[in-house]
Amino acid sequence: MFTDLQAAHAWNDLQASPRDHQARQAAQPFPRESGWRQLERGANAAVEDISISRWEDLRDSSSHVATTPEDRYFVGIALKATRAKLTRDRLIIFDGTMPAGTLYASAPSKHLSAQFQAPCAFLHFHIPADQFPAQSPATDGLGDLVLLRDPLAAELARALIEHGDAADRQFARCIGQTLAMHLTRLEPPRARVNALPKWRLRRVEQHIADHFDRSISLSELASVAGLSRMHFAAQFRTATGYRPREYLLNHRIEHAKTLLATTGRPLAEIALAVGFSTQAHFSTVFKRISGQSPARWRLASRSERCEIETPPRHRPAPDWIASAAA
Repeated sequence: MFTDLQAAHAWNDLQASPRDHQARQAAQPFPRESGWRQLERGANAAVEDISISRWEDLRDSSSHVATTPEDRYFVGIALKATRAKLTRDRLIIFDGTMPAGTLYASAPSKHLSAQFQAPCAFLHFHIPADQFPAQSPATDGLGDLVLLRDPLAAELARALIEHGDAADRQFARCIGQTLAMHLTRLEPPRARVNALPKWRLRRVEQHIADHFDRSISLSELASVAGLSRMHFAAQFRTATGYRPREYLLNHRIEHAKTLLATTGRPLAEIALAVGFSTQAHFSTVFKRISGQSPARWRLASRSERCEIETPPRHRPAPDWIASAAA
């Protein structure tokens, strides 16, 4: 979904010696973490600089704990929708669906427990405290900040991922600095209305999950929540950061990604299966939300899956390499 590795790069990685592979990994602007929020020494920028890493877990459920270093802030940006529960000292900070683009942050020396009830993928930014103004009102709110919709953070993450191996470390560092500046200027939104209670939200989420493949009206969702349309729409947006219609479209696109990655069904058939009346409308919404057309996303997803699942020694050489060798 979020990696645009070129086929030649992937093949070179697989054919390189272990030492060459380690060197390439060290040169990447954002290495993959060996464990949640665990950076290997020497795998990224110097400790006094901004470090960026990538975390993925394909399991349906997982639990993790971590403590932010005393001299750094931690910022995570969701690359795909997941369901998460964040807890600190038995205090539940967040419990619900995290759409792609969700931003959450921890201040220095903060201990956090995370439970994911779905596969997840994040970019993690480890930002030195001196990147933030001392005693800034913005930094006071970064201890337990969760923003379910931060368009700028989502675009910054997309810029990094789309460049892939082509992004140099200076580019990645500039993206990290931009994110830090964004956070110092950020004023966490104060809800003018109460958020939709969790039990009502779960009923609505389940209804969407069960019926996303057909037309669902605002009145229908409001009825499921037991509220008027006006009150439901306002409370739902406060709770999720999305209008009900936007949330439904994102849910359809996430399901479409599963079908694209795991089946060979035609795009027109997938469009109908996830609730779109035409392939054209499906492709337009898919590209707006994901930044790629469905066909390009499917190709990138399959390349990434092949990279992960195929052992290097069992992978046949491409035809052009075999021809050159002959």
